[in-house]
Amino acid sequence: MKTGIHPEYVDSRVVCACGNIIETRSTLPEIHVEICSSCHPYYTGRQKFTDTAGRIEKFRARYGKSEKAETAAS
Repeated sequence: MKTGIHPEYVDSRVVCACGNIIETRSTLPEIHVEICSSCHPYYTGRQKFTDTAGRIEKFRARYGKSEKAETAAS
């Protein structure tokens, strides 16, 4: 390896939004992430529900679809 061209590799803290802190090594001293293996639904088996009702209502308002029209078509 050539000297002087590689970044410094230091001890690093990865801080998740859930509060979990992981100690590792990186070129950055501290890294902030939104989701980690402690809170990710794939690893925990828990599902985080988001507000999909608001998005569905926004879609229906935009494209003029109503629940009555959908049930009549079925």
